[in-house]
Amino acid sequence: MPNTAGPDRVVRTLRPTQAGAVKLARRYGPALVCVRYRHDAAGSTRYTTVELIVEQAPVQRRVTDRTMVGVKIVWGEAALSAKAKSMGARWDKPSQLWRMSMRTARLLDVTDRVQETWL
Repeated sequence: MPNTAGPDRVVRTLRPTQAGAVKLARRYGPALVCVRYRHDAAGSTRYTTVELIVEQAPVQRRVTDRTMVGVKIVWGEAALSAKAKSMGARWDKPSQLWRMSMRTARLLDVTDRVQETWL
């Protein structure tokens, strides 16, 4: 175990494909991110540590009032589209959606129509 008398100093960090890490790469497989060689505070002991990926999940971005969203307003809703435009919304032709902030969508009460989020 690492010496508790002081912080360990990282001497070298290696990618899994570099010499000195290949044996550990075979042992840990694609989960291996890097291998680090450390010395204790006195420099008398060397430690080999590995960094592993233990979990992978998509990032859930938080939607705020400033987040730009694409809202579906159909052709017959002229009053709603005019109000959206007066509040700063812009028509986004490629997506065929009204582009506005989430705050504007909330004020217009159209959050249930959000089709796309631009972060």
